[in-house]
Amino acid sequence: MREFDVVVIGAGPAGEVVAGRLGERGLSVAIVEESLVGGDCSYYACMPSKALLRPVELANEVERVPGLDIGPIDTAAVLARRDQVINNFDDSAHLPWLEERDVALVRGRGRIAGRLQVEVEGRESLTARRAVVVATGSRALVPDIPGLRAAKPWTSRNVTTAREVPPRLMILGGGVVAVEMSQAWGALGSKITLVHRGERLIKREEPFAGEQVLDALRELGVDVRLGRSATGVARDEDFAVTLDDGSVVEADQLLVAFGRVPRTHGIGVETLGLEAGKPLLVDDHMRVPGHDWLFAIGDVNGRALLTHMGKYQGRIAADAILGQAVPLRSDGARSPRVIFTDPQVGAVGLTLAAAKESGLNVRHVDVETSGNAGGSFVGHGARGTSRLVIDEDRRVVVGATITGAEVAEALHAATIAVVAEVSLDDLWHAVPSFPTRSELWLRLLEGYGL
Repeated sequence: MREFDVVVIGAGPAGEVVAGRLGERGLSVAIVEESLVGGDCSYYACMPSKALLRPVELANEVERVPGLDIGPIDTAAVLARRDQVINNFDDSAHLPWLEERDVALVRGRGRIAGRLQVEVEGRESLTARRAVVVATGSRALVPDIPGLRAAKPWTSRNVTTAREVPPRLMILGGGVVAVEMSQAWGALGSKITLVHRGERLIKREEPFAGEQVLDALRELGVDVRLGRSATGVARDEDFAVTLDDGSVVEADQLLVAFGRVPRTHGIGVETLGLEAGKPLLVDDHMRVPGHDWLFAIGDVNGRALLTHMGKYQGRIAADAILGQAVPLRSDGARSPRVIFTDPQVGAVGLTLAAAKESGLNVRHVDVETSGNAGGSFVGHGARGTSRLVIDEDRRVVVGATITGAEVAEALHAATIAVVAEVSLDDLWHAVPSFPTRSELWLRLLEGYGL
């Protein structure tokens, strides 16, 4: 049996951050990982998906800007670059970062065996003197559609790491994974059919964001079918998916993109009276109520299924364990989020509808994202809308959505405005540089009447 101050179960981004922060401050830390250090984000989600999408974004910009001609996308080169980005599933590049912070890596599946006790696949027992942190993440949800599980469809893990372009790819879902992978593989030559039971895509964002992404997908040739659901799946060599209108879609591959569920099975939460398969609910210090020694960060607590928010929660948990507790302030709607389609969608805070539903007295202002001098450099015809949702009583921004070409980096200014509750009068004096698309902030404030 080995003893440490803290034992972390899961070495994804959230687990790495909490372990590293504690190690830097002199605590002895063990991090337990059954798969790859770096987690799904590094190998199956954020990193490979963006490697697939970046060439699409660049090719679209070249089409808008005269004087360049890159020709068709080189699929083999794109996939090779994707493999380089994920280090060909080799996590050795992550290890020095842990070693420099004296974090001990324990390979194997970690399981809570009691108060401050963690077993690693029955081979080794670890004791934590201060805390155990669960950072096991989430997995793809595969719903109970007749024949679906037996057909062994792709999930987000498969679609981001596929070795070849499927001639026909059917996608079930209308969220981030569905729209991003529709655009990535559609641009690489796959014939895409996207089926979504809702009436609009990315429904948690502003309606105009979903409409602009829908237009882009249809221009790419994606067959988008809204308001339709799969009722059955059969597979011989190909997939045959029956829809609720009686039609049948055949495809070489089928991607299920219906969301995520927390990885709480098989990690011993039942020994603490908690329910496997459910999120580990936490307070604003990431501590599990009723268990002063147990923390849960990242997707596993269900609060904000975003890598950057898991890392933020890791910092919050580390400070609580160190006795320097700082309560979480940015969560839920305040979580910044980006959809890396073209147009990109960046959003933070409340949508207009959500703000009204919460009872706020709000007003919104919209401008064209590239409707300024800086916009001319991203090329003619780059669609995009920027919106501020303003709390009229406090005169602060409570929500922002920016769509357009390469707008992800522009989101952080909006995040600062929303999280710090910067007054409109102060924002007016934050002068954007010329000629950049940051002038959209000036246009938004002018639209408000300042």
